[in-house]
Amino acid sequence: MNIPDHINNKRNIVRLIGFTALFALVFINIYKPFSSSLWYNISEFMFFVYSSLVILTGLLVVLISRIVMYLYSRRHQISYGKYAIWVFLEILFMSLFYTMYTIILNRERDVMDSFESSFINTALVLLLPYIVLWFYFGWRESTKRLEKIESEEQEEVDIPGNITFNDEKGVLRLSVLCNDLLYIESSENYVVINYSNKGKVKRYLLRNTLKNIEGALERSRIIRCHRSYLVNLERAKVIRRDKEGLFIELDTEGVIDIPVSKSYQKKVSEIFLAHSFKIRN
Repeated sequence: MNIPDHINNKRNIVRLIGFTALFALVFINIYKPFSSSLWYNISEFMFFVYSSLVILTGLLVVLISRIVMYLYSRRHQISYGKYAIWVFLEILFMSLFYTMYTIILNRERDVMDSFESSFINTALVLLLPYIVLWFYFGWRESTKRLEKIESEEQEEVDIPGNITFNDEKGVLRLSVLCNDLLYIESSENYVVINYSNKGKVKRYLLRNTLKNIEGALERSRIIRCHRSYLVNLERAKVIRRDKEGLFIELDTEGVIDIPVSKSYQKKVSEIFLAHSFKIRN
């Protein structure tokens, strides 16, 4: 089983390194591990400065490790087992660095005792922020997915009761019930809005482009089926295929059959099939 992709993306790698550095800095200045009391006979401020340099140097191990991991993950999958071994090696190499640093400052220290102390403290410095960020990244990813699902569901159900039409200057010119709209046809710099009113077909000439109207209606059941037509699928009755191509028959007498161009045939047919419309050859 592989680790989630969000664990090893660029932004989260930067967050991990930054948060780990901050945690390590706070940890080493409060707890003073690695026999750091032997490092100095200086003020707390200077210790803060020196410890920052030591931490940044040590975290080069994490920086290099995460860069290698990122490049490796572009061609290979990283399982939980591989990730655990990778983290263990980060702790090991950083422990060796801090052990060497401790021995240089105090040559009387036993190497194995220094390594054991360094390994325990390094594990705390790395594992605690790693665990916190693992849960944080997972929570962020789950939140994003939930928001996306809710957004998609909202788009599916958010069909307007009334459709408003503005001219090219943004002035409201017409408002039609969604169920009454039949189709919209392009006519040079105008569009012709065809709708039903009291059983009769009405036409309204509006100065605007079909592209602008399509953009305003993208969350409705009114879709592009031809370079010159938008059609209301709620009013579609049958799709008919003949020698001249594919046509949509509406449920209203006295209106033309709406042509469907080849580039839109697949999309229109899929939507009709998904909503149990009939296709007649």
